[in-house]
Amino acid sequence: MWEGRRVVLGVTGGVAAYKAVLLARDLTRRGALVDVVMTRGAREFVGAVTFEAVTRRPVRTSLWERDSALDHVTVGDRADLVIIAPATAHLIARLAAGMADDLLTALVLAAPGPILIAPAMNDEMHADAATTANIAMLRNRGWKFVGPSVGDLAEGPSSRPGRMVEPDEIIAHAERVLAGPGPLCGLNVLVTAGPTREPIDPVRFVSNRSSGKMGYRIAAAAWRRGAEVTLISGPSNERVPSGVHATFVETTAEMAAAVLAAIASTDLLVMAAAPSDFRPSVVRDTKVPRSAGGFTLAFDSTDDILEATLPHRHAGLTTVGFALETGAALDRGRAKLSRKQLDMIVINDALEEGAGFDVDTNAVTILDCLGGEQHVSLRSKADVAEAILDAIEGYRE
Repeated sequence: MWEGRRVVLGVTGGVAAYKAVLLARDLTRRGALVDVVMTRGAREFVGAVTFEAVTRRPVRTSLWERDSALDHVTVGDRADLVIIAPATAHLIARLAAGMADDLLTALVLAAPGPILIAPAMNDEMHADAATTANIAMLRNRGWKFVGPSVGDLAEGPSSRPGRMVEPDEIIAHAERVLAGPGPLCGLNVLVTAGPTREPIDPVRFVSNRSSGKMGYRIAAAAWRRGAEVTLISGPSNERVPSGVHATFVETTAEMAAAVLAAIASTDLLVMAAAPSDFRPSVVRDTKVPRSAGGFTLAFDSTDDILEATLPHRHAGLTTVGFALETGAALDRGRAKLSRKQLDMIVINDALEEGAGFDVDTNAVTILDCLGGEQHVSLRSKADVAEAILDAIEGYRE
């Protein structure tokens, strides 16, 4: 997404200016061409040479630099995106007033492309009616905002928004802006991920090796494409993607209840989780000690979540299932596609090297109920997620 993209990074005079260095570095590492524009206040916190070092490009600081008379027009005109991070209350007020009294404000006023603002200021300043009105005015113009978040400020801890979000979250929001409107834009997408755990006693449980990586990557990719994404996750060490609303569950029954509670308002259901197929017939009230000499477990089948959704599916819902198999994967996947009345199913073989559980790569075959079949060769799960969403978009057209 970033290779060759031109990004203007506006940096203003706040303590969070040091984070803008990391943002410039990370964008550059992804292949973007980053033109940093610093206000006079920004240069009180971070030197221009620091940005030149991480971007390997000249830094612009003034309307009055020699041989740069039209930079406020040309630099913004060829930018794919303008990011302002940090954006102080003062800068936001000047932008809301349409002022163009330095290089950054003049450039923003002349830039035809999208603008993403990451505010950073004292929490009282952010809560002030003037700042609130200024942000609302810029939102009404179509400008995008990310943050601020709640956390420690320069003056100490705070329980209200004011802190600039971290660079990785700014990049995630920038990718959503750059993706622009697409087939998933505005849709409600529900993704399940991870394993479930079925208790044996208060200490032990039965589960599987699912890490949740595939489902989390799908949730992140769907949000970048403009969807409103809800993630229902079993226990996982994965970090919830930016912009995604997460609900955490433990057992298969809890996951089923969460899915059924959300399905009425869902446009796309992607069941990437690996819920336990069996649960102990009896859950013991106390831990069985080793001195007891062992015990035998009897199991019952858990309810199939996808089959449980059948009476609740509405006409506009697209339902995508997953099938992890250990042999005859395509035949078993086709059978599940039919039996569970799915629109699509994503099949992978747990015995294939580099695919399946608890790895960062996957290889899948995507089938749809119209007879379509697509093989996605071994690649990162992030890239597999993009391929799955491409297939879903094509199917929904």
